[in-house]
Amino acid sequence: MISVLVVEDEQITAEANRVYVERVPGFEVAGVARSGGEALRFLRARPVDLVLLDLYLPDMHGLEVCRAARAGGLLCDVIAVTSARDLATVRSAVSLGVSQYLLKPFTYATLAEKLTRHARFREEAGLIVGQGDVDRVLGNLRGSSEPPKGLARDTLDTVAAELSGRPEGLTAQAVADATGVSRVTARRYLEHLVELGVAVRVPRYGGVGRPELLYRIPMES
Repeated sequence: MISVLVVEDEQITAEANRVYVERVPGFEVAGVARSGGEALRFLRARPVDLVLLDLYLPDMHGLEVCRAARAGGLLCDVIAVTSARDLATVRSAVSLGVSQYLLKPFTYATLAEKLTRHARFREEAGLIVGQGDVDRVLGNLRGSSEPPKGLARDTLDTVAAELSGRPEGLTAQAVADATGVSRVTARRYLEHLVELGVAVRVPRYGGVGRPELLYRIPMES
């Protein structure tokens, strides 16, 4: 099992991230830290394989956590989780050894793909013989997480965010109205989320004729 430390100051988000990580086969959450200082104390007492690290923490920036961890000889891998989209932050993260960068808001499917790539990277890292192997392994880690041809990542994330804010579910028309795309286009994105296992279809009965179809993100038990 790949052990993970979740670092996130918001309680609800931290719990959601913990649940997400534990849904991915081969991963287990070793702990949850709500601040940079707490994360460093945890890592010194119990090293982990991977840190899911929010960059905006109440006591220090997440990159300072990375810097302090590296200085202390803690060489765990890091996936940065943040809403920051500026190039300077990305460059700083890369220079500190952050292996992947996960932008908020994100879906379970996006996180699961990052974790799956990380697991594959760990498995194949011991099989390196030449340059081609290095390129292949790094390519697996950094590989594209883009949706299928014809679907845009930004729109997919927008549709997923709309569903996240409406636990009762939304129709394709409601999603179309909220996002500014056509009903047919909205349904394509919704169906893709269903295929990924992020959303489910739920029939809503009440009127005459066929039931209305709702899409929603299932609540964790």
